[in-house]
Amino acid sequence: MWRYCFLIVVLPLFAFEHNAVDLYNVRLNPSSIDETKVFLLVDKSDYRMYLYEDATLLKIYKVVFGNRDISDKYMQGDRRTPNGTFRILSKRADNRWSRFLLLDYPNQESYQRFQQRQAQGLIRKDADIGGGIGIHGVETASGIRDYYVDRRINWTLGCVSMKNSDVNELYNVVIVGTPVVIRP
Repeated sequence: MWRYCFLIVVLPLFAFEHNAVDLYNVRLNPSSIDETKVFLLVDKSDYRMYLYEDATLLKIYKVVFGNRDISDKYMQGDRRTPNGTFRILSKRADNRWSRFLLLDYPNQESYQRFQQRQAQGLIRKDADIGGGIGIHGVETASGIRDYYVDRRINWTLGCVSMKNSDVNELYNVVIVGTPVVIRP
């Protein structure tokens, strides 16, 4: 766990040593990446996802969320994207969103925060924590296109959305169990 804490704090500092434009446009070669060393950092404040292999930043993706509120998800229906450390629980091709990478939200950390907020009266006692949070593409059948991501138009119910070509590329690099840190 300390390793992820270190990566969360220190690695984004190194992101700017690279030419950021190149890291948006580089095409990944999945066969040259050790998928067991892949780590995703989602920074909600700058609408970016950083793909690392160990301590090396390989790519930056543009992403959008449920809404502009970057605080933690409180409950189902608030359209917030949860903060915390998660893992990819499953991955699948998806007719709605091109690819879907299901996160293990809610996990133990999420439940603890949810229950604490209920005890403090910040969340109704009958509220549901929600679930089904993942990383996916845009929903073209509903008129949502890649330009939503470019223009930072938040549209999901709490998931992380990215361009379909980007989620298709990411899908070929990550495995079930890949760590994903989402921070405000």
